[in-house]
Amino acid sequence: MDNDNRFVTGLDVGTENVRAVIASVNKSGEIAIVGYNEGKSAGMRKGVPANLAGPAGSIDQMLGDAERMGGYDVRSAYVSINGSTVISTHTEGMIAVGTVEHEINDEDLDRVEGVAVSGRIPANRDVLDVVPLEYALDGQGGIKDPLGMSGARLEMRANVISALTPNCENLKKATSAADVHAERLIPSVVAAAKAVLTERQKENGVAVVDFGAATTSVAVYEEGDLQYVGVVPAGSNNITNDLAIVLAIDPGLAEEIKTRFVTGNFDTDKSPVIKIGREGKDERVFDRKEVEEVVKARLDEIFGEIRKKLKSAKYDQRLPEGIVLVGGGAKMRDIDLFAKKSLEAAVKIGTPKGLGGVSDAIEKPEFAAAAGLAMLAAESAQYTAPTSKKSSKSAKTPKSGSGPVGLIKKIFSKF
Repeated sequence: MDNDNRFVTGLDVGTENVRAVIASVNKSGEIAIVGYNEGKSAGMRKGVPANLAGPAGSIDQMLGDAERMGGYDVRSAYVSINGSTVISTHTEGMIAVGTVEHEINDEDLDRVEGVAVSGRIPANRDVLDVVPLEYALDGQGGIKDPLGMSGARLEMRANVISALTPNCENLKKATSAADVHAERLIPSVVAAAKAVLTERQKENGVAVVDFGAATTSVAVYEEGDLQYVGVVPAGSNNITNDLAIVLAIDPGLAEEIKTRFVTGNFDTDKSPVIKIGREGKDERVFDRKEVEEVVKARLDEIFGEIRKKLKSAKYDQRLPEGIVLVGGGAKMRDIDLFAKKSLEAAVKIGTPKGLGGVSDAIEKPEFAAAAGLAMLAAESAQYTAPTSKKSSKSAKTPKSGSGPVGLIKKIFSKF
């Protein structure tokens, strides 16, 4: 492995699953995937931590195989954040910078950003990102980057992405308890957009829908910028739970029915019954019409809420590049056909692209957020010096205190 390479990690902490992507970045900025893994999540509820030991244990256990694959010991990462408290707020700010001959510098940009955020975002929310949408100098608008331009008055329109402070702090504590420092928290749908969208799509107008287990997130891009973020507090697990309740079966069997027999195209002729198990005493038979009615009702609700989000952002049926579906829920067969009818827009399934190494193994919609997090870390030069295999986990025993009791002790010892 090239000693000049540096490493980045994307850590997607979801309600149902936790995924990691480790990548190396060379001097030219090329990204190669060297390690990845996924595992079951614990202690998360609708995208936010319900306790600290659960997520920490899941992260610690899942990272082991990814680290052994890449020969690299993860100590920091870009981490996803989700939940219905993640919102976007459009704000404005204005400052006086001096005479008309004054050249706009970085300090001016920081000041106008501070004015745009101050007093507009409640004190109980953490600002995750400030996306400049437009600048104006002395009343002249439409400026994307005023750095070096001259003017006396600088104005800014921005999209501020924020989340509740307790949710952010608890997620950082959970990752820290797994010996991983959260360099930055990024909404999962924004991270996924980095991995699946092209610059042309962002310029023309496109939405990304991250169909997760417990939440479904929406991000809208136009003119190259992130215009809107919203979260629907329902996901693919709701479909599984509905089937379990209506059919009076356990969630594992309900999940099998959903993944094997249900499709997003409810108009085609299919067998009237669904059979699972060996013919005879172990065979279970279900009415397909009843199953599809349950699934369709929940999909109608979820995608109806997505359309409400698009309408509130004034982008319903106004996206030339359509909708890109990612997340574990996007694996449902023909879900793109259902989404196309429901949202009345072009829809396709998105997978991470433009990566080297073992990237073919993560070219799946469920890995979009983790891959995008690694790409954003590489773009921001958040590199970590390479760790030799001798000192990595490939030659180590598991982290001390990796059991439930050890994790709890570690959490309280840090704070």
